[in-house]
Amino acid sequence: MDHERARERLVARLDEQGRIERDATREALLAVPRHEFVAESRRKDAYDDRPLPIGADQTISAPHMVAIMSDLLAPEANDSILEIGTGCGYHAAVTAAIAGDVKSIEYHASLAENARERLSELGYTVDIRVGDGHDGWPEHAPYDGAYLTCAAPEIPEAVAEQVRPGGAIVAPIGTRRQTLVRARRRADGSLDRTEHGGVRFVPMQG
Repeated sequence: MDHERARERLVARLDEQGRIERDATREALLAVPRHEFVAESRRKDAYDDRPLPIGADQTISAPHMVAIMSDLLAPEANDSILEIGTGCGYHAAVTAAIAGDVKSIEYHASLAENARERLSELGYTVDIRVGDGHDGWPEHAPYDGAYLTCAAPEIPEAVAEQVRPGGAIVAPIGTRRQTLVRARRRADGSLDRTEHGGVRFVPMQG
């Protein structure tokens, strides 16, 4: 299978559907080899626009969702970004292709180790630690932005506090019914929130 051609066709379809707004997002999706982040048996499906299982009852997000979240977060080159939920590392790679500096927290040690290896082999600079994403990663704060790849009842307070004023947080919020939320942190620490449609993510662990 020609993975590069398949990736190009996927991004072209997302463009036609109006799923990608920023050039930086488009370029990152074209650059990151999604097939490298799934099991050998799933590689033929890597460029279908749907989630795929990655083990530990977790999934790799559908490419259109990664595109939407990346557009909403809108990282710039040299931004420092916090990711909650490394999973297989694909979303982190897309973010790193844009921002460069990504810190990521994964609840499952096996997923963290596999993602760390894979990202290193592919040349993406992503620092990963095993832990509870509710706590964020205070040692590297403040961040220019943060996002969750798992659904939480509310944006974790520690994560919000670790984002600088003016920075954005993108997260699926809710339990049974989830909504994609973008929150901008105000100078007083409060969040200016907008909603961006219904979504379906695995629940946050911890």
